[in-house]
Amino acid sequence: MSTTLTLDLRGRRVLVLGGGVRAARRVSELIEDGADAVVHAEVLGTDLREAHAEGRLGWSRTPPTPTDVASSWLVCLCTDEHAGTGVGDGSGRGGGADEDDEHRVARWARESRVWCEGLDAFPLDETTTRSPCGDPTVNEESTTAGESVAVADPAQVAAPTTPRGRVVLVGGGPGADDLITVRGLRELARADVVVVDRLAPTGLLHGLGDGVEIVDVGKTPYHHPVPQHEIDGLLVDRARRGQYVVRLKGGDPFVLGRGGEEWAACREAGVPVDVVPGVSSAFAAPLAGLVPVTYRGVATGVLTISGHDDLSPDLLARWPHTIVILMGMGRLAEIAASLVQAGKGAQTPVAVIHRAYSPDQRVVRGNLADIAARIVAAGVGNPAVIVVGKVVEALPYDA
Repeated sequence: MSTTLTLDLRGRRVLVLGGGVRAARRVSELIEDGADAVVHAEVLGTDLREAHAEGRLGWSRTPPTPTDVASSWLVCLCTDEHAGTGVGDGSGRGGGADEDDEHRVARWARESRVWCEGLDAFPLDETTTRSPCGDPTVNEESTTAGESVAVADPAQVAAPTTPRGRVVLVGGGPGADDLITVRGLRELARADVVVVDRLAPTGLLHGLGDGVEIVDVGKTPYHHPVPQHEIDGLLVDRARRGQYVVRLKGGDPFVLGRGGEEWAACREAGVPVDVVPGVSSAFAAPLAGLVPVTYRGVATGVLTISGHDDLSPDLLARWPHTIVILMGMGRLAEIAASLVQAGKGAQTPVAVIHRAYSPDQRVVRGNLADIAARIVAAGVGNPAVIVVGKVVEALPYDA
C-alpha cells in the first residue's frame, strides 16, 4: 500500500535547482504554500526574475553544495536540461563523471536525510513510485531510511489531504497567437488541463507538453454542444482533482465572455480561481480594420453590446459616439434597419471586420442603409465585429 505524504512548507527553506520553466512553475506553488524558496541557477527565466525582484524568493548564481542541501527542508530538482548547471561537491573536485547534476544533488539529499522531489530526482526501484505530478510517493511497508526519500523531521509531516487545484480564466485576445498577454502565456505553460474556446488562440496549444489535456468546449452561433453549466462543472471537477486548469477564452473573459459566470461557479464550489485579462476583440478587431473606436473630435465614448440579446434601438440611436457590436452578424440586417427606424441616419458609417489578425481577415465598409447587402455580396459571416459610427471614416483605408 502506498500513501502520499503532504508536507507543511510554511516558513521552511526549500532549495530549487534550475531557473527555467519547470522551476518557475514549482516556485510559484512553493510560494503559495508559504515556503522560503531559494533558487540555484546561473540564469533566471522571466517569471523567476520578477519574483526575485519583488523579494518573493532567494537566488544564488552559484551551484548548491552539500551544505546547502543539508540546510534545506526540501530539495526540488527542476532543471530543464540535465547538463551545464555546474554542480560540484563543495570541494572543487566535482561529484563524479558518472552522475548528472540532478542525481548528484539527490544523493546529497539522501545522505542528509532531506526530502527530495523531481521527475529525475533519483533512480526508481520497487520501493518507490511516482504520483501523477511527478512527486515521490513513499511505500510505507518497504521503504527504509536513506533508500529513496528520507524524512528530515517526521513531526512536520501533515496528514494526507486531497490535492488542491486551481482554475485560471485566461483571456487569449482576438485570436492571433501573439496577441495573448505575457501573463496569459505564463499561465498556459503551467496548465495540466486547458479548456479552450473556438475563438481562442488555439495555435498556442501545439507548444504545450504531451501530458497536457486539451478539452474543446467551443461554441458556434446558436449551437452550444457543451452547455455552460457543464463547462462550469468541468472546471470545478478538474480543480478538485488537484489539477491546474486554464480556461483559455477568446478576447477578454469578462467582456461578453461568460467569464464572470465561471468565476462565480468556482468560488461557490470553494475552488481557487484567478482571472487574467485579455485584449478584447471589441477594441482589437476594429483596429485591425484601421478603425479607432475613439478619435478626438469624432467620438469620445464607446458602447459595446451583444448582437445576440435584445437591443434598445431608441437608446442606441441617440448615442452620438461609437457602437461596437459583438456576435451580431446573424442579425446585422435587423439591427441596421432598427437603428434607422429609431432615427439614426441611414448614412451612418459601418465597418465589419471578419477574422481579425488572421490570414482570412476581411473588412467590409458601408453604411446602415447598405451594409447588409454589402456583406451578402462579399460572402462574409461569423466571426466578425461590427462598428457603427463616424470613426469608421476617421482614417484613410485602402481595402
